[in-house]
Amino acid sequence: MASEHQLQALKAAKVLMVGAGGIGCELLKTLALSGFRDIHIIDMDTIEVSNLNRQFLFRQCHVGQSKAKVARDAVLRFRPHINITPYHANVKDPEFNVDFFKQFHVVLNGLDNLDARRHVNRLCLAADVPLVESGTTGFLGQVSVHVKSKTECYECQPKPTPKTYPVCTITSTPSKFVHCIVWAKDLLFAKLFGDKNQDNDLNVRSNDSATSSKHPQDVFERRTDEDPEQYGRRIYDHVFGHNIEMALANEETWRNRIRPNPIFIRDVLPGKLANQNGNLDKNSVIENSTVSAMFSLGLKNSQDVWSLLENTRIFLEALKLFLEKREKDVGSLTFDKDDQLAVEFVTAAANIRAACFGIPIHSLFEAKGIAGNIVHAVATTNAIIAGLIVIEAIKVLRSDACNYRMTYCVEHPLKKMLLMPVEPFEPNKSCYVCSETPLSLEVNTYHSKLRDFVEKIVKNKLGMYSPLIMHGSTLIYEVGDDLEEDIAINYALNLDKVLAELPAPVTSGTVLTVEDLQQELSCHINIKHRG
Repeated sequence: MASEHQLQALKAAKVLMVGAGGIGCELLKTLALSGFRDIHIIDMDTIEVSNLNRQFLFRQCHVGQSKAKVARDAVLRFRPHINITPYHANVKDPEFNVDFFKQFHVVLNGLDNLDARRHVNRLCLAADVPLVESGTTGFLGQVSVHVKSKTECYECQPKPTPKTYPVCTITSTPSKFVHCIVWAKDLLFAKLFGDKNQDNDLNVRSNDSATSSKHPQDVFERRTDEDPEQYGRRIYDHVFGHNIEMALANEETWRNRIRPNPIFIRDVLPGKLANQNGNLDKNSVIENSTVSAMFSLGLKNSQDVWSLLENTRIFLEALKLFLEKREKDVGSLTFDKDDQLAVEFVTAAANIRAACFGIPIHSLFEAKGIAGNIVHAVATTNAIIAGLIVIEAIKVLRSDACNYRMTYCVEHPLKKMLLMPVEPFEPNKSCYVCSETPLSLEVNTYHSKLRDFVEKIVKNKLGMYSPLIMHGSTLIYEVGDDLEEDIAINYALNLDKVLAELPAPVTSGTVLTVEDLQQELSCHINIKHRG
């Protein structure tokens, strides 16, 4: 039992929660029941049907509403006298700056992506506010405490990067269902519905004599005389038929592999049946969140494995719905695991490709997990981790540094324990985030442009979203809405110059200072020329 003094400390504490999903729902409930009185929640997401099996503060009637706001209302029904402030927003928005973080006694993370975790870690360091970090993967979970100068920060240890696959395997010789998913998601979906200017490894040439000429047209371009059904059938024949035939022409590729089988739509779906595809009124108005090829075709169970015929019908219907019901989105879409229509299209496309290559097909439920790199969440794990977060938060508020613990929740007992506590590590002296250790970068300064440095190093590797780059006292790049127009133009021009030709040339031995003003993070990069 907590003492009266400890209870008063909890009541007086101002806590920031980031994330109101699987961990967040359990965490908010546990904080409220543990005596915390002033809780702030940031979450940019809205509630999806798929959340309802584990995020118990939400109900069917809440689908489409803000997670942060609904979670607040749910908890206030059984703890009406506490203060909960929700923010339906992105934690990376400018309003959540260092000054905002300084008002809290502790920050509790329940996030599901690396970028946001890194961002919160840096703001907590800059604001000198303790952070309790967490995560779950199925039956596994962990909680860690990060206190400036006392323990390692979240970025002191490198994090594993998502698994990638060789392009040639994805485009030409898939052998696993995940290869088909990556092809359907990152190539076909992106080509049909994403930015047309992005490079794409899909073959865009048709071997159809009707489209062959001295000036071949991108086969994915919809013709002016095509309705969505005709366009879908032509794309189907191209990617599952013609492209497979072209691949088979290279005998060497298949010398030690099982040869794929081209699939044309005439072999699967007779013309009359294709014309009857779907039952939605063309003039009906549907919200994006409810547009569904499965609904249109009367398929209900996401755990059923569809036949080749059903996958073909879903493929055509999903493509048609994107073109007719979500026309404004086409051209700017990226795959989102919470976009039902996108998941249906990717599942159907991946299954048809899998059928071509003799790979077992999967249900939508399974395909969604693979496409979203999802290990399906376990509500019990979330509850355990939420409880551990609160325990560590109480230690932080008591300044009980000797008893801080990183705790791992394991699937199988180790030494008869499912919870493995270990003492936190000290700060890593080589960490560029929480120490001032300079970084080194080998680069060809006569070939690499400033744009490459900004996009690939500063933003992607260092995670700085509002960077400022200085060479000595010379400012060579900056972003911000408050820049004067002529200055912004000059910086834009610098992006396309090679490093050695900048107004302040970057050569071997140059030390660049890179800052993110929102994160209040600064690091030095020693440039070494690589020939």
